[in-house]
Amino acid sequence: MNAALESLIEVLSLEPIEVNIFRGHNESQSRERLFGGQVAAQAFTAAARTVEGRTAHSLHGYFLRAGDPSIPIIFNVDRIRDGSSFATRRVVAVQHGEAIFNMSVSYHIEEEGYEHQDPMPDAPSPDDLPTWEERMAEVADKLPAQATNWLSAERPIEYRSPEQHGMFASEPATGPNPVWIRANGKLPDDPLIHQCLFVYASDMGMVSNIHRPHRKSGRFFFRDVMMASLDHAVWFHRPFRMDEWLLFTQQSPIASGARGYANATLYTREGTRVATVTQEGLMRRIDPEKLGNKRPV
Repeated sequence: MNAALESLIEVLSLEPIEVNIFRGHNESQSRERLFGGQVAAQAFTAAARTVEGRTAHSLHGYFLRAGDPSIPIIFNVDRIRDGSSFATRRVVAVQHGEAIFNMSVSYHIEEEGYEHQDPMPDAPSPDDLPTWEERMAEVADKLPAQATNWLSAERPIEYRSPEQHGMFASEPATGPNPVWIRANGKLPDDPLIHQCLFVYASDMGMVSNIHRPHRKSGRFFFRDVMMASLDHAVWFHRPFRMDEWLLFTQQSPIASGARGYANATLYTREGTRVATVTQEGLMRRIDPEKLGNKRPV
């Protein structure tokens, strides 16, 4: 396990400060605003700390305000329901006295039932794809020094794709976008850690798929568009391990009204479907000539 993964697991662990109230600290990397995946994964952890004997099967979250990376986040958990089979929790993340994110999480006891799934889509093996470091080397000479330093830092999640990352790709593309992900090191067996890390990783690049068909040659960093995650949902179908390669196939079937929709499926390397993700994001046109050297946030 590398240092970045160890640090992320610590960030996601949370500090209990009162019944149903937790404090979360932020990743040390310099950002203009908090990464949504961090906040969602911390909210998911807070909810799980109030549930016993059940496993999360779905979550639905809304990003309400940009998070401030300079201060901790307070997570308030509301124990909505504890039934014989299901339990429901609502979590509100607060900074500066205002809600920045809310999430509902549903839990279910283990039960036997009917099973079926669509087959895993075709995708190249992760062993045949460039590493994140190799992808960044392809565009290093086109990036500002600040971006190069951040992108070359050790990462908690490995990411391999047939395409350059959406932030740096400049050619339009449509159809499925297959991405392989896994934690950058061996993890404990606790299923909650694996689910939490996937919640974190599930926000990595999802919104960029909405812009994928509209890329323009030579433009990096989404210079012609302002983008932000609006809501996020995950369904957990079966157990999985985040320290083994998982195929995270993403696509965006529609964009309209300055918003776009993306969905994704998660499979083990053996072809078992273990999770489904959907996200809606803001995609607002901007004039890059008016920005100068500034990036939209």
